[in-house]
Amino acid sequence: MFTRITNRFGKLLSIFCLSFLAQVVYAAPAAKAITFWADSNEASSETISHDAWQDLLDKYLVSTPSGVNLFKYSAVPGTDRETLKHYIKTLEVIDPRRYNRNEQMAYWINLYNALTVDVILDAYPVKSILKIGGSFFSLGPWNEKYLNVSGQKLSLNDIEHGILRPIWKDSRIHYAVNCASYSCPNLSDKVFTGKNIDDQLAETAKSYVNNPRGITVEGEDLLLSKIFDWYQTDFGTNEKELLKELAKHAEPALAKRLTEHKGDIDYGYDWDLNEAK
Repeated sequence: MFTRITNRFGKLLSIFCLSFLAQVVYAAPAAKAITFWADSNEASSETISHDAWQDLLDKYLVSTPSGVNLFKYSAVPGTDRETLKHYIKTLEVIDPRRYNRNEQMAYWINLYNALTVDVILDAYPVKSILKIGGSFFSLGPWNEKYLNVSGQKLSLNDIEHGILRPIWKDSRIHYAVNCASYSCPNLSDKVFTGKNIDDQLAETAKSYVNNPRGITVEGEDLLLSKIFDWYQTDFGTNEKELLKELAKHAEPALAKRLTEHKGDIDYGYDWDLNEAK
């Protein structure tokens, strides 16, 4: 009897801890530049091919009527998993510092997103990215050093918080990198390139802000994605500035509602895998 009670208590405790940690695990790391990656060659007109990544997106990314892009992880055969790994390897042997800033930014975003899909596929079947890697007090794979670029070992967190956020200081980065979760901004159906980077960032921002995953309005209540809480400093020094920034990407009616909001703001996030069944 005592053993059964102990086991039941242990299971309940584990469920509670996992639920609690899921709410805090993605508290924003500081944006602190890794100075090794600060250089660029603005005179360069060289481009980096992301055709292999585009082919995989064309095959396995599904755009749904709700505006949420989902990925068919279960449908990816071994041959295309190897294609993805080969694409990542081709990016690893490139020194992005040789390229101009736009080409660099596209490189890092595509690498981040492709690596995230690769991590999910390696662990599949899995219900949430939170189930992968990490430790009891640090869920998720974000600190794992999966990459070696120009002799530098890098994690997903290194790319986002040590390179993209501090070097470019563009809040739209949060709409571009995808964490394989339902509430995350869409995994874009178009690869980022040096030529389309600004248009792509504008489009990803618009699609998320105007989708219920990003912002939900119900009467006087305002529910925002937890992303805007975790990374508020990237959008403004307070919630009023945050709403003003979000309004820039919102449709007119929503923009008006955001700029006129006077009440409290709630935040939420769904960590379920962005999987197309």
